[in-house]
Amino acid sequence: MYENDKWGVTMSKKILIVEDDTDINNMLSILLRRSGYETVSAFSGTEALLAHSPEIDLILLDLMLPGKSGDEIIGELKKKNSVPVIVVSAVHDIAKKVDLFDCGADDYVTKPFNNEELLARIGARLRSGGESVKSGELTYRNITANKEDYSVKCCGKPCELSRLEFDLLYMLMQKPGWTCTKTAIFDTVWNYEDSADDNTLKVHISKIRKKLKECDPDNDYIETVWGIGYRLKKD
Repeated sequence: MYENDKWGVTMSKKILIVEDDTDINNMLSILLRRSGYETVSAFSGTEALLAHSPEIDLILLDLMLPGKSGDEIIGELKKKNSVPVIVVSAVHDIAKKVDLFDCGADDYVTKPFNNEELLARIGARLRSGGESVKSGELTYRNITANKEDYSVKCCGKPCELSRLEFDLLYMLMQKPGWTCTKTAIFDTVWNYEDSADDNTLKVHISKIRKKLKECDPDNDYIETVWGIGYRLKKD
């Protein structure tokens, strides 16, 4: 088991470190790798935008960067792939912190930071699965599901799901990496209707997989946990 299991994150996650200080960037990379994470390093705002991809699960972002500053690129990073962004900065100004949250930051850690606290905050954000601040909207990897209008997008493309298909996908997205048992799915999605059985569930999962595949041919998002249920696929 990875050391970061104690933070409730049992799968390997990839973190983008955006920090222009080479020593701090290297230190963070070593800390995270020892804790079971994969890392990608960027040393400027432009590099961060180039390095950010669907493979990234979380971003540690410094503010004082050459070229585009950290607060300037938060929105662009989120637009490219909406994952949790934790700002790591020596700025103590409360008004500045509020502005950053308005820009899309998910958390803020002040330098100098405690390593254990930083790892705990990373674990908490990864467990949340990158839930959007917008009420009813969940984001996981390239998928966004909005409970308000029951819409789904994958790689920016509309993905037309039936109401039951949406409820099933939304349930899986609420706890990425966790196995949703068949019993829990029948209870939540079908409310124990007589029409719900293993075959019905398999058909709906198959339809969701097919529709997501049409939007994103390069990725498979849902995996079967044989005899138990389903979960969003681990990396």
